[in-house]
Amino acid sequence: MRRTALTTDLALLLLLSTLWGASYTFIRIGVETIPPLTLIATRTLIAGLLLAAIIRSRGLAWPRERATWRRFVIQAGLNSVVPFTLIAWAERSVEAGLATILNATSPIFTFMLTALVTRHEPVTLRKLGGVAAGLAGTGLIVGVGALHGFGHELWAQLAIVAATICYAGAAIMGKSFKGLDPMLPAAGSLLSGAVILIPLALIVDHPWTLTPSLRSVLALLALATVSTAAAMVIYFRLVQTLGSIGATAQSYLRVPIGVAIAVVGLGERLAPTAWIGLGCVVIGVIAMTLPARKMA
Repeated sequence: MRRTALTTDLALLLLLSTLWGASYTFIRIGVETIPPLTLIATRTLIAGLLLAAIIRSRGLAWPRERATWRRFVIQAGLNSVVPFTLIAWAERSVEAGLATILNATSPIFTFMLTALVTRHEPVTLRKLGGVAAGLAGTGLIVGVGALHGFGHELWAQLAIVAATICYAGAAIMGKSFKGLDPMLPAAGSLLSGAVILIPLALIVDHPWTLTPSLRSVLALLALATVSTAAAMVIYFRLVQTLGSIGATAQSYLRVPIGVAIAVVGLGERLAPTAWIGLGCVVIGVIAMTLPARKMA
């Protein structure tokens, strides 16, 4: 039974990696004609409303405790408001492939926060080895040549790293929603994020004056529905079943997927060492997600 559940979780991890891997290309296309704040405000609003409609159709009850909604707001800041906006701003100058690579370090920050600060789940040598293997695989996948742009747009790249640290905190914070249906924290945090972002977008961008291209609008819709609404539900389930370190292992998986999508959709190039790197990534993901064996 446990083996079947683990197989399901790993399949969902791969799906999540694909959905989030595609998001970097969607963002890159979206910010061509839509300012970052407006793009992300619309992304969170559409995704949140879509999930709220599904929650209503399923007859789920929204939590009424103020403490839970306060956690939704904090989760919104860590998982959508700050990182989504930083990445969208950065991708005006940073390529989608490089953004995927920089954002793939979230398991490392999750591991460090877990080991040094929260200590909310076991930090084993195997998970440490998984982090190292995933990082090595990431380097092999992109190759040294793929990082040629690193440093050319330093502030944008640092913004993506800051977003990655936020994601690490969000993965740990997500454990506090145990017992809730995964759709509730997903929708609650997205709607909370929309409440924060929409006024900012109205003040800063004056979206009624914009004339976005059809290409950007379609990218925004795909970003909101597939790479946000669907992905968030999967993410919150995996945080509960695989743990925060295991759930962020998708960061490594989405490197080959995200870079491949950027290659096909945007004409970016993949390094020749990608297949060896992919093997390291798979090893790292397995090391971070397999449950520890119990003592007899």
